[in-house]
Amino acid sequence: MEPRGYRMVVSTELSYVKACGIAERQLIDWIRGKGYDPSGLDVGRTEIAPHATLDRDSEGGRKGAYSRWRMRETPSTTSGTWQSTLIVRSGLEEDGGRTWVQVDIEHQPAREGMAPRRANTPHIVRSLLDALEARDGLADVASAPVFIEAEDVDDAIEELCDTNRRLPVVVATVPYGKNPDDWSRSVVEPLFRCLHGLAVLYVLTPEAQTRFNGALEYHPVFGGGVRTYLPGLDPAWKPDAQRHPVMSRRTIEADPRRAASILAALPQRLSSRQPLPAALLSIPRQRTRPRTTADGTDLTQLRSDSAALTALLDEAERAEAMRVDEINDLYAELAKADQASNELRGENEELYDKVQESQRLIRFLREQLQEAGQFALAHAPADVEDIAYPETFSELLDRLNELTGISFTGNHKVTRSLDSQSVDNWLYVAWDGLLALNHFAQSSVDGAASGDFLSWCKSDASSAFPFPAAKVAMRESDTVARKAKLRTERMLPVPEAVSPDGRVFMQAHLKIGGGNTIAPRLHFYDDCPRSGKVYVGYLGPHLRNTLT
Repeated sequence: MEPRGYRMVVSTELSYVKACGIAERQLIDWIRGKGYDPSGLDVGRTEIAPHATLDRDSEGGRKGAYSRWRMRETPSTTSGTWQSTLIVRSGLEEDGGRTWVQVDIEHQPAREGMAPRRANTPHIVRSLLDALEARDGLADVASAPVFIEAEDVDDAIEELCDTNRRLPVVVATVPYGKNPDDWSRSVVEPLFRCLHGLAVLYVLTPEAQTRFNGALEYHPVFGGGVRTYLPGLDPAWKPDAQRHPVMSRRTIEADPRRAASILAALPQRLSSRQPLPAALLSIPRQRTRPRTTADGTDLTQLRSDSAALTALLDEAERAEAMRVDEINDLYAELAKADQASNELRGENEELYDKVQESQRLIRFLREQLQEAGQFALAHAPADVEDIAYPETFSELLDRLNELTGISFTGNHKVTRSLDSQSVDNWLYVAWDGLLALNHFAQSSVDGAASGDFLSWCKSDASSAFPFPAAKVAMRESDTVARKAKLRTERMLPVPEAVSPDGRVFMQAHLKIGGGNTIAPRLHFYDDCPRSGKVYVGYLGPHLRNTLT
């Protein structure tokens, strides 16, 4: 389940006392903007509106100081409760003594079993970022995207490679012929509307683009596209490119609001799942207590205290229920990670077995040549012709006529769109998969293949054009197969000679890529027993399933 709360964690070089004063002023302005009364704020619980309370606690000592404000708003009995928390924490020696600032927004449903509503970026975040001069590692965390000029590229690269950064860096580019200021105002700022406090936001000027992409040879961004650079960037390692997703200009312009939501999903997930800095982790759980009233009889006071404590118990129960849901979600994510790990392990074991088998075959052939007296030939370097891979997905489509056992019935436009979003090895994996499917189809026609494509990949018959069995799935989950909307997406075109309706349920697919918002898939239909063809009905971004 995707995170539905909002969390910002930034640091500032301001002292704890000064940061606390600024944060409290911004909080009071925010409360007034909501029409609440912020007067009389003190430690404990204050009622700032008939449906809103503000809890405050603070502590100081040898292990550092913190101040925490928590506002709870319950507009109606059916709306649930919105909880907003602001924390200012003095830093520890191990993190450089920086002052930390944390903002959390979460929704607690009115009834058990209801899903929490998604939290938007609160208005207080922008004012806090500007007033506190917020930072993440070497980078400034601003309330609006900042231009990277040609002379700023070296500093930007240093920020991207900073091992201490926690936030993603989102870099937008300006298309050729567009005015950078106009593009930033009309496209980039609306696109980044959900990212404030969750990422460092940059716009790469056309003059800086060549230098930037030259320094990040394997991680470029251009053409009006946007790239999200996650922490831990390794610019010299080609496979690392797959971790840093790209969004094309075509995707952005097709549906700007949807593009903004998609772009924010990864930073939101990272902010909610990433461990907090040690200074913030050491803050004790908030234990709210009602403030005593000076007037009234003892009985009235007891009733008031009883009602307040009952309300606090209800809050604690709802908070505990939310934590249980979060733990269950984390278990589900862990299961997915374990499954992916097992698939990779299986794929590596298959490759290892094939390498070992090849080495045994080479040794056997050399021994045979030596026994025949062909010592020079036995130890001569192998002259193997490399596979000529296409350079783009557009070229891949143009070269499909080389594969006589393959018939592509999919949408060419969808496949070509991968060129603006592709990472390094997707094209190679897709071509290897097509070569393997083509060889399988030819072998089926010749009667040399038995069973389905997955069985063929696991057999020695596939050695000429091998493809990892771990990347082959011959069926979808039962949920996908039963759910009408998900099944319909996989009803893909074939000739009427194959199916009178012109479509078949293509659940068999190859996993072209993963670890990305695109995660391409190739869906195919084996019709070799009748037409001698494998029909490829789709090559593009992952179709929707129960997790998307």
